[in-house]
Amino acid sequence: MPEPTSQKIPVTVLTGYLGAGKTTLLNRILSENHGKKYAVIVNEFGEIGIDNDLIIGADEEVFEMNNGCVCCTVRGDLVRILDGLMKRKGKFDAIIVETTGLADPAPVAQTFFVDEDVQKNARLDAVVTVADAKWLSDRLKDAPEAKNQIAFADVIVLNKSDLVSKAELAEVEARIRAINPYAKLHRTERCKVALSDVLERGAFDLDRILELEPEFLEAGDGHDHHGHEHHEHDHHHDHDHGHGLKHYHDEEMQSLSLRSDKPLDPSKFMPWLQNLVASEGQKILRSKGILAFSDDDDRYVFQGVHMMLEGDHQRAWKEGEPRESRLVFIGRELPEQTIRDGFESCITAR
Repeated sequence: MPEPTSQKIPVTVLTGYLGAGKTTLLNRILSENHGKKYAVIVNEFGEIGIDNDLIIGADEEVFEMNNGCVCCTVRGDLVRILDGLMKRKGKFDAIIVETTGLADPAPVAQTFFVDEDVQKNARLDAVVTVADAKWLSDRLKDAPEAKNQIAFADVIVLNKSDLVSKAELAEVEARIRAINPYAKLHRTERCKVALSDVLERGAFDLDRILELEPEFLEAGDGHDHHGHEHHEHDHHHDHDHGHGLKHYHDEEMQSLSLRSDKPLDPSKFMPWLQNLVASEGQKILRSKGILAFSDDDDRYVFQGVHMMLEGDHQRAWKEGEPRESRLVFIGRELPEQTIRDGFESCITAR
């Protein structure tokens, strides 16, 4: 039996372009008095510039901080470091892995799906992207990595938002939404965001997004009478569309949401999903969903990175909670109609 999800240590993958403010955020985690034990894995200690007064002990490549957190560098193999952290006494509340500013977060995120030991002890909680409000629009034009980091995110910290005008901020947010309508977005100055908004989010759980912004899943005109969305390019309307906010349609990235209030047949759905990511996984950056299977009292949640999927029964459906399945795919050149048709074929008749 795999460990129940709740027993696994949540891992946050922290990404963001150079200079966006990741270091500020990491320094806060390592120095603030938040009462949690976090392990922070960084690329280079030098980049963080850890305050020596805060370090109590350093063994080999691990610094222990006086607020109970530890910090270590990725030298070579992330799996080996994670393994070492798991063996340390007094497990951590969460682990944060920083990716280099130029990197695509996918390979780091995939580590949590691939290695058996890691998977037994840890789970990917959320990908958090720190973006620079002032420079993001330029980066999105000239740096494909910046676009991947936005598309990949569960949580986006839009930092330095005090350095741009309201109109520029609205514009950069519209650009972000065109690439990724589903991430939770926080506007910050100097990365002042509650750590609980960034860490231990359980962000593959779409509920959080839906509670906050239910209209994200309404594509334009909403639904036809079957409760299935119209086949439209998911142009997600911003809250303030009255204010002449431009709707960007990102030529390269797409997002697709599917839902059904009828249960899914697990014997059809699971093979369909596995087959879909096996054949189209290069195009699908992220996939996630909450599923209601026929004759199953538990919600099933899954998330995927490219070809890799993980899923688990999460908890029982609550009394009065609508039992509906919701899926999200974010990627490039998604075979939209094929995905919709495949999903439809997994819905049970009753």
